[in-house]
Amino acid sequence: MREIDVTTITETVARLCQEANLYLPEDVLEALKQARQREVSPLGQEVIDQLIENADIANRQKMPLCQDCGYTVVLLEVGQEVHIKGGSLEEAVAEGVRRGYGQGYLRKSIARRPFSARLNTKDNTPPVVHTEIVPGDKLKIVVMPKGGGSENMSRLGMLSPSQGKQGVIDVVVNAVSQAGSNPCPPVIVGVGIGGTAEKAMLLAKKALLRKVGQPSTDPEVAELERELLARINDLGVGPQGLGGTVTALAVHVEVYPAHIASLPVGVNIQCNSARHKEAVL
Repeated sequence: MREIDVTTITETVARLCQEANLYLPEDVLEALKQARQREVSPLGQEVIDQLIENADIANRQKMPLCQDCGYTVVLLEVGQEVHIKGGSLEEAVAEGVRRGYGQGYLRKSIARRPFSARLNTKDNTPPVVHTEIVPGDKLKIVVMPKGGGSENMSRLGMLSPSQGKQGVIDVVVNAVSQAGSNPCPPVIVGVGIGGTAEKAMLLAKKALLRKVGQPSTDPEVAELERELLARINDLGVGPQGLGGTVTALAVHVEVYPAHIASLPVGVNIQCNSARHKEAVL
């Protein structure tokens, strides 16, 4: 049994919160550069140039990539041979978010009592934490700040099995079409198919963590990803919704077995500032 002290978890989460908001992942930056070559709209080209320049400025000046520093989503893979000592795991994560957003001067965006007073918690807590128990003696921490504009465009379709592949395509393409400029395209589209309603939505969010453009290892799923990407880019929404050939940088699909009477489809859209950082303890 390997022990990990909660203070180490707090320090790591605090660091990842800041790094995620300041440094655009290399795969996302490369995807934007490739999109610049494919975009035919002059205005769209200019928008992508600005996004690349924005990432460079954020990196050099240690400033947030976006004014919306997001809802802090934290995904934990806890090895079953790990013992967390010194306190509560979720409290350690929350304290890390509190410190990270404070130390990094990141915008705090969480409102307590969401349907009434909407009072800001002033430290970006509580985070949303997803915990998975896995084999091994390590703890993997992924911090994903999720902006409100893109998260608001999430969709869940509870289809009948008879709607099949075409029904899945319709749900995903319609979600991106209806989103328009709201999620700050070019976007990355995460799709979860199968399971239950909450499983499909979690799969869709996890799909956003895959390296941008890396296809599924399942040939049938990879073909669906290619078809969805082509259909989405044919919409003509374009960079920042100003028209063009690049509405999405990638579509990532994750699949899970479904009930014989169900075909859940979750859609989670990520903005061009596809921020996430991870560490393994």
